[in-house]
Amino acid sequence: MTSDSTQAEAGCRISSSEDRRITRSKRALRAAMIELMEERGFDGFTVNDLCVRADLNRGTFYNHFRDKDALLSKLEDDILADLERFQEKMAHLSMAQAMGCAVAKRPLPLLVELFEYLREQGDFLHAALGDGGDVSFGPRLRDCVCTNLVQSILHKRYRDDPTPFVQYYVSFFASAYLGVIMRWIETGMQECPEEMARICMRLLFIKPGESIRL
Repeated sequence: MTSDSTQAEAGCRISSSEDRRITRSKRALRAAMIELMEERGFDGFTVNDLCVRADLNRGTFYNHFRDKDALLSKLEDDILADLERFQEKMAHLSMAQAMGCAVAKRPLPLLVELFEYLREQGDFLHAALGDGGDVSFGPRLRDCVCTNLVQSILHKRYRDDPTPFVQYYVSFFASAYLGVIMRWIETGMQECPEEMARICMRLLFIKPGESIRL
């Protein structure tokens, strides 16, 4: 083996080892952020508190983040970036598909997948959306997921309609769906993703005076 090849392999091993350390550090900071937000609220702890809880030195923290606000923003942005993959699927969703699932009392696959992802991120979402979290995150989550979902199942002639009532309709149901998500998270995500998908469709199509049953 040539000297150049040996050096290249050594470099790869070092890089891989560094990548794993960075990943472990970021996971530790994420866990520490969640615990401290739940215990003290976001304003109730410092970068030093984060580092102590994560068992990391401050230098490691500042190698990656300017302050705790930057860490929280990165964690939130990562989730919203993950959720963008649902937007393309929502663009191909139709009212007929949604109504078909609602009538047959079947969970809409897209919503099952969405709630599965939200459950995976449940610990962070509970902290970030809670009283000690970030008040700006809920509206961002609503706009990323709920607004797009409601718009996707509108009849095509309404999807880009600037009429005030249409926009109020979208805003009403988007906020309502965010409320559903937040209640599910706040109450411990007891319902499975399939049941939550059925609940969402039932809420959309329920009629005034109709029995409130799933």
